[in-house]
Amino acid sequence: MTVDCIIEDRRWSEMGLDPLAETATNAVLDRLGLEPSVFEVSLLACDDTRITTLNAGFRAKDKATNVLSWPSAERAAMAPGEMPVLPSPGPDAELGDIALSYDTCAREAAEQGKPLTDHVTHLVVHGTLHLLGFDHETDPDAALMEGLETEILGKLGVADPYRTEPA
Repeated sequence: MTVDCIIEDRRWSEMGLDPLAETATNAVLDRLGLEPSVFEVSLLACDDTRITTLNAGFRAKDKATNVLSWPSAERAAMAPGEMPVLPSPGPDAELGDIALSYDTCAREAAEQGKPLTDHVTHLVVHGTLHLLGFDHETDPDAALMEGLETEILGKLGVADPYRTEPA
């Protein structure tokens, strides 16, 4: 797997985003039976100002968000709760683009009382699943996606982000 991190906010470099993103993305592909070495993801590491502009331009939501994703191809499942059509290795192995806002990620991690690296790992896993055609628009789709996120994060030593009661 090649994750091309474009760092616009130096705080991302200071927290070690490059290896974290590579590990998280590889874990998603491994879990889905895809060979990580043949796929690529571009990750924009920015701040709230930049992600607000992107969110307004692409989603008509003029506010900051933690993560955005743009798949390179439509891979959605045929029915709610089913697996999406996973990509095959080939000349166009670019899965798509992800953007993360440091400001929003750091604020959310602090509010939730979790390490920033754990929260960012979750968001990279989440964004990578979106690039692969997963979504959370319906309850069955959300159950599938969240179940995969929890499983993948558990293997990376990150607590279940959807658990609401104390451990």
